Amino acid sequence: MQISNLLENLSTLEVITGILDLLIVWYVIYLLITVFKGTKAIQLLKGILFILVGKAISEYLQLTTTSKLFDLVMQWGFLAIIVIFQPEIRRALEQLGRGSLFKRYSTTSSVEVPKLVDSVSKAVQYMAKRRIGALIVFEKETGLQDYIETGIPMHSEISQELLTNVFIPNTPLHDGAMIIQGDKIATAASYLPLSDSPKISKSLGTRHRAAVGISEVSDAFTVVVSEETGSISVTFDGKLRKDISVEVFEELLSEHWFGVHFAKKGVN
Repeated sequence: MQISNLLENLSTLEVITGILDLLIVWYVIYLLITVFKGTKAIQLLKGILFILVGKAISEYLQLTTTSKLFDLVMQWGFLAIIVIFQPEIRRALEQLGRGSLFKRYSTTSSVEVPKLVDSVSKAVQYMAKRRIGALIVFEKETGLQDYIETGIPMHSEISQELLTNVFIPNTPLHDGAMIIQGDKIATAASYLPLSDSPKISKSLGTRHRAAVGISEVSDAFTVVVSEETGSISVTFDGKLRKDISVEVFEELLSEHWFGVHFAKKGVN
């Protein structure tokens, strides 16, 4: 009864204004998530959400000391957010100025998938036979923007020739990692975090440690070609699979690369 009376007192303009206000707030939140999704800041946002929920629960249960603690955290939280999120805030403002927040991401036809997988596979086989060291990272759900910004932007189509040429020894881009977003080469010569895991054999070099390192902080799929042995290894979910065959590599590549890529787009 009270709800019906409240609705009767609201004018049509007030209802429309309220809905518009709510939509604007949700759209701003969506844009912020879009910007932060490609960075480690998304984990900090989850921490902030935890603090807000904890604050609400402590007030509901009348936990005085806990509520005061959350109040203290929130009082200094605004300054902390500015300091911690400074790179992301700068990136968001730059993207807003360029209008890139409103751009649509290009889609990939399922017809092109076998061709792209074949191009990557042939490039890896070519480098393995000639013992050309390579490190290629395929972005999945967790964004890799922090690491992309450490490299040389490419924004290129994927081809066997380009993949191979990037890792030719003594060329400007052969050191570091190539990062692939969707069906495009985003960057080359990027720096990745090195794993400190004692389970990694000491005989393995920096490329393998970097591949394991990126799989520990993200869900990325990474392929490594050893320049010492020419073997093909992959990492995902913090695990390293060494000396795999070409057939196994192609299966894993299709599953981890475009399996996720098309699941998000609803492509069969």
